[in-house]
Amino acid sequence: MKLKFGSVEENVVTREEFPLEKAREVLKDEVIAVLGYGVQGPGQALNLKDNGFNVIVGQRKNSKTWDKAVADGWVPGETLFDLEEACERGTIIQFLLSDAGQIALWPMVKKHLTPGKALYFSHGFGVTYKEKTGIVPPADVDVILVAPKGSGTSLRRMFVEGRGLNSSYAIFQDGTGKAKDRVVALGIGVGSGYLFETDFYREVTSDLTGERGTLMGAIQGIFAAQYEVLRANGHTPSEAFNETVEELTQSLMPLVAENGMDWMYANCSTTAQRGALDWWKPFRDATKPVFEQLYDSVKTGKEAQKSIDSNSKEDYREKLEVELKELRDSEMWQAGAVVRKLRPENN
Repeated sequence: MKLKFGSVEENVVTREEFPLEKAREVLKDEVIAVLGYGVQGPGQALNLKDNGFNVIVGQRKNSKTWDKAVADGWVPGETLFDLEEACERGTIIQFLLSDAGQIALWPMVKKHLTPGKALYFSHGFGVTYKEKTGIVPPADVDVILVAPKGSGTSLRRMFVEGRGLNSSYAIFQDGTGKAKDRVVALGIGVGSGYLFETDFYREVTSDLTGERGTLMGAIQGIFAAQYEVLRANGHTPSEAFNETVEELTQSLMPLVAENGMDWMYANCSTTAQRGALDWWKPFRDATKPVFEQLYDSVKTGKEAQKSIDSNSKEDYREKLEVELKELRDSEMWQAGAVVRKLRPENN
């Protein structure tokens, strides 16, 4: 159906329009092979299985993620296979390895993309930046995308709670004439609340910008800046953390999620309203040039190349742990660990 978002009309698929029963019918003869059991793999695979689809998992043997898959109920030799055997068995191959992992595994996956199969992504990176990744699918397969707007952990949690996480969907290549039904059925099957239409390029550029911006990079930077200013002016770690992070994540953002920013403003004190209305535009004006610089870096492919170069190095995991440890050991997040323990639900 077409829905208006502000003044712009977009294509959206809802569960009412494309119910689970229809999705099962569309995919009744398919074997969905989920490659990778790291970030998105567990949530999507388990949701599909619980929704009644024929799902197998492909993962490297003798790895922590193989053991995790076994612990989640996947049975070696029945529903859990090494990556190549899963590719052979699957009619839909969900390519859910990391971007660097996809580059490394592509020659093997391509070998098993026989006519009529579908290649499924949850990120447009590999195909969009094909000059850098080498991922060029054959012409006689469907190339489709379902990108949940959240982590695999959130996708699974919301599914278990009976809720749905919204997702985008895209068709890069319709090699069989069935790509639209396949991608929508898969989107409903993995637990999407609704699906909005995009393309591979728009998905990856918005995703890379969001991850580096308000979703992760910018929010940590803003947290750190406010926390440091409060500490420099004599506020205690607990006070600085509560005013910077805890109140936002535990109180205010749920109100935004419920009914929007204006509604959250209307349900705060008049003093908070006045301050927020006076200061949001200066923050916008100060940060917009950084976002423009960020988007340009994404659009020109610089961010993609940085990711490929960094994530493909053998010592990537070790260097990542050093960078994460810097965050974990900072006073702000040490204070956060104590504050979380004090929440009533944890006592």
